Amino acid sequence: MIDFTFLPTRKKAYGGANGSKLSILYNDELYMLKLPMHASKNPNLSYTNSCTSEYLGCHIFNMLGIRAQETILGSFEYHGKIRTVVACKDFTSPGVVILDFASIKNQIIDSASNGYGTELTDILDTIEKQRAVEPNALKEHFWNVFVIDAFIGNWDRHNGNWGFLYSQETDQMEIAPIYDCGSSLFPQIDDEIIKKVLSSKAEMNARVFDMPTSAIMIDGKRINYYQLIQSKKFKDCTEAVKRITPKIDLEKIDFLIDEVEQLSDLQKEFLKKILKMRKELILDSVYIN
Repeated sequence: MIDFTFLPTRKKAYGGANGSKLSILYNDELYMLKLPMHASKNPNLSYTNSCTSEYLGCHIFNMLGIRAQETILGSFEYHGKIRTVVACKDFTSPGVVILDFASIKNQIIDSASNGYGTELTDILDTIEKQRAVEPNALKEHFWNVFVIDAFIGNWDRHNGNWGFLYSQETDQMEIAPIYDCGSSLFPQIDDEIIKKVLSSKAEMNARVFDMPTSAIMIDGKRINYYQLIQSKKFKDCTEAVKRITPKIDLEKIDFLIDEVEQLSDLQKEFLKKILKMRKELILDSVYIN
């Protein structure tokens, strides 16, 4: 495991609410080092597993053909403790900056809400009206990401953590790689909870049919991934399911999970089983039919 503790740092700062972040140089390239967050929802955990979730989530996106940031797991010592951290390669460059979707949404002057409003109809309206990139390409990207987030159980894909790369020299934009997947794959679940969940069909089903929900809303209520995808109400979503589902290779994902030494055997068993269930119960029936 790579020890990032004594690598050279840079002054570049990173925003966002999900944990502390440092700018480091690794192999002469710039990386954002993300430290684990305190486990506010689980008193039995000191820190969440958000770093392993970030690593796995981004790798799964890349496996499924959606470009995501490069991530490396490692360790970092602070406050006398060695923690698991994730290094995320900085995909900006001189003159090329990231603009989140909220920034683009703010340009739509007749939008029903501000940039961070996550009503689905407002998001889709912004996608149609914006001219940062070709609207149909952005719509396809949005639904591809939604479907993969449904698969990996991401509850925090909001307008501030996906977006575009903007060239200040050419005034051109492109869709940015996916980043910020630390809220996927149940990062606040510990071995004791996992034991209870694995021994209960009802608890496993709840983590497919009921939780987690999406950060995107319909009529002010967070979207239930299973219900929306199964409803086939949104044709573009159904088409994304048919694009993404055949690309999911559970054997390769299982191998990826098994390679993460920071996860316990019980965590690995849970992740492999819940991903299999989420694919079969949320996506497969829509893909087949």
